[in-house]
Amino acid sequence: MNRARPFADIRAQAAARKGGEAALAALLPAVRTADELAAIPDDRWLAMMSRCVFQAGFSWKVVETKWPGFEAAFWGFDPNRCRMMSDEDLDALLKDRRIIRNGGKVVSVRNNAALLVDLAAEHGSAAAVFARWPADDFVGLLDLLKTRGDRLGGGAGMMALRFMGRDGWVTSPDMVKALTREGVIDGAPDTKKARKAIQAAFSQWAAEEGTPLAHISRILAMSVD
Repeated sequence: MNRARPFADIRAQAAARKGGEAALAALLPAVRTADELAAIPDDRWLAMMSRCVFQAGFSWKVVETKWPGFEAAFWGFDPNRCRMMSDEDLDALLKDRRIIRNGGKVVSVRNNAALLVDLAAEHGSAAAVFARWPADDFVGLLDLLKTRGDRLGGGAGMMALRFMGRDGWVTSPDMVKALTREGVIDGAPDTKKARKAIQAAFSQWAAEEGTPLAHISRILAMSVD
């Protein structure tokens, strides 16, 4: 990878497109501190993971409208209870009109609950893992979700972390276009080589200004014409 262009130049490009620095700042995502993230109960992490899985390839509006039913049907997304779903529970859920009855996605709730329970056993809480994971190895956190989670290896995992306020990037189409323009990647963003290059570029840009990764990600996307 060639050394990435100074991030101040990219920020200026995005600000010019959005009407100035103030307008740009208003569009940046919220980023929680490690202590704030660690204090979030694990059931809320499972709820967000599940919501992003069900939203993938489906109408977000429909999922939002149905979400109170999801919360009730999945026992408030208590990880221990969801992990113990029986075949009878799964059969009942696949007939439950309160939720979207997609078999693979319903099963993913059980599998991701198992992930959170295992992380809690290893580290005290799953939230602590997500909160303390180093920013200069965000790709490692994405790999954890991909290899130990279910349906969390792509956009669903990145969006779940973003919505929870965990600092990191989302490889949206515009962000990928920006990375390509900057010479960071020259193809798909999900290869091992591309992920390593993205991490290196983001770490460089973050070091320049102390800018959160999530803000770098959004600013890159907003710099695209």
